[in-house]
Amino acid sequence: MAAVLRPSRQLNHLRWPEFTHMNSYWDPVQNVEVVRILAGEYYATHRHEMITTVLGSCISVCIRDRIANIGGMNHFMLPMEREGRENSGAHGLSADAAYGSYAMERLVNCILKYGGCRREQLEIKIFGGGRIMNGMADIGLQNIAFIRAYLRTEGLTLAAEDVGGDCPRRMAYFPATGKALVKRLRNIRNETIVQQETAYLANLRREATQGGEVELFGDFTHGRR
Repeated sequence: MAAVLRPSRQLNHLRWPEFTHMNSYWDPVQNVEVVRILAGEYYATHRHEMITTVLGSCISVCIRDRIANIGGMNHFMLPMEREGRENSGAHGLSADAAYGSYAMERLVNCILKYGGCRREQLEIKIFGGGRIMNGMADIGLQNIAFIRAYLRTEGLTLAAEDVGGDCPRRMAYFPATGKALVKRLRNIRNETIVQQETAYLANLRREATQGGEVELFGDFTHGRR
């Protein structure tokens, strides 16, 4: 029987200014406030919260300041940001936020800004990059290759990962502790996730040629695989 969720406490005034717009709900099982992010979004916090998302070929990177016990997570669809285009849209919700280079820059800079730590003190975990869209380029593999190259270039150490494979993932991250939970969704609404990612990718391609913003669409193992 599904748990009945009570209304969120919505303590938005305690959030950092970049994230006061984010919606949340209360999870009585984990006894924690939950923020769900979608493709093209990121969230970081200094509070005891859980960040959750569902990943197909997309990647989520979890980053934590181990000294200050703050951290966050992003969710991006494609590896590289387009050249010759300025970032647009409030809160990183433009099409550029769907690209790994932009998503990483925003999240890393946010945590360094509020945590005050050095980059080498950041704890990094990566998830997603599954091959779920048959007949298309393996976007998941491209995403995995991008994030690994990015971490090497930036001198950031990978603490844990669960990437690749042929099924979507539902995941949750607790920035205060660095705990990550991942559940592989084998044959559970896979078609829905494929349709969402296919539509989102089409929107990104249209946006690249027409300009403007895109509409964003909208549980768990630990350790390196």
